[in-house]
Formats: sequence, structure tokens, C-alpha cells
Amino acid sequence: MTNRLIELRIKIKSLGSTEVAKTMQWFFKTGKGEYGEGDVFAGLKVPVQRKLAREFRDLSLNDLKVLLGSPVHEERLISLLILVDKFEKADDKEEEKYFSFYMKNRKSVNNWDLVDLSAPKIAGKYLLNRNKSILLKLAASKNLWERRISVISTYEFIRNEKYDTTFKISATLLNDKHDLIHKAVGWMLREIGKKNLSVEEKFLKTNYKKMPRTMLRYAIEKFPEAKRKKYLLGKI
Repeated sequence: MTNRLIELRIKIKSLGSTEVAKTMQWFFKTGKGEYGEGDVFAGLKVPVQRKLAREFRDLSLNDLKVLLGSPVHEERLISLLILVDKFEKADDKEEEKYFSFYMKNRKSVNNWDLVDLSAPKIAGKYLLNRNKSILLKLAASKNLWERRISVISTYEFIRNEKYDTTFKISATLLNDKHDLIHKAVGWMLREIGKKNLSVEEKFLKTNYKKMPRTMLRYAIEKFPEAKRKKYLLGKI
């Protein structure tokens, strides 16, 4: 463990708040049987974590791996924020290295905020103009967070008006049992609608009756009220 990593861990501990940690443990569902069961919080709010990530952006991949292996949620998030920063400043060869590191350590990307703040900016950007089969494989995973990585990564594709992968993954996840996947798929479909409403509706008209209610509600959230009601009533 390097001196810089030790310094960061000391700062995380010193800046933590027991009150904030308790709130986060409730918010991220860390109770027995909940999706975040066993997750541990130091009690740092996200702006503080972002500031620490900027301060310690020089940490090596070995240090980031140590942080990603930590039971402390903030250590994992700070590691991912630093990795995102490294990826954004990387050349093509380095991008491949950081993407590979991310995928090899994805089991530590194990809560929704960790996924959402890293997957589009690393996996999404790297795969934008490359083979995307790894995401389709993750969509079929038994692991909740791998499935969420698969669909949230496509946010970067959507930003670049590439929708096919999002639709393929959404179709795979239509029968998913987890609320966090329903929300993620609905969110990505809504983002497509912001770019191209007719393309989103083409997918919805084929699939909306099979969608979990939460997924549909998220997907049509920005629709005019009259149209939204028709979808909810199954009268499109």
C-alpha cells in the first residue's frame, strides 16, 4: 500500500460523518436481503468524494484495485471516479488498459451509483465504435450489477444517436425481476425519446404491454399526459 493511498484513507475516515453514513445505509438498502446488503459507508457526500478523487487522481491502478476491493462504499466510488478521470485523459492504448481494468474488477462495481457514474464513461465510451457483444453477455448475467452495467453503458451510445444496442439489451431485460433494472431500462428508453421520439415509440408499441409497470412509467415520463395515459391503460 503506497503512502498516497494511506493518506487518502486517512482523509476518508476523518471527513466521514456517522449521521451521513446512517442515512446512506438506509438510502442504498444495506439491510439483510436488500440489494446493498452488507455495504459499509464512511459517511461522505458525493461532492466531497469528487474533491478527493481530483486530489488523488495520481493514484496507480494497483492502488485503485485496492480501493475497489474495499468494503467501504466511498473508497470504491472514489476509485471509480479516478478511473473515469484517467480514461478521459487517455490515448487509445491507455483507454484499452483502463477499460480492461474496469471489466476485470466489475464485481466491485456493486451498487447503482457506482454503476451509473462509471459504466457510460468507461465501458460506453470505449465500446462506442467497437464490438458490443460483451454488453449483451452482461445483460444475460445472473448478477444484478452486471445487468445494470450492460444497459447503463449504452447511455453513451444514445448520446451519439446509436440506439440498436439499447433496444437489444432492453428486449433481453423485459422480463427482469429487479426494480433497479426496470428503472434503468426505462431511463435509457426515455433518453432515446429525448433524441428521437418516433424511434422510442416504435420499440414501445411492440413491447409496452410486456413491460414491468415501473419500466414503462420511466420510459414515458416525458410524454404528454394524454399519450402517457393511453400507454398506461394499454390503449395505444
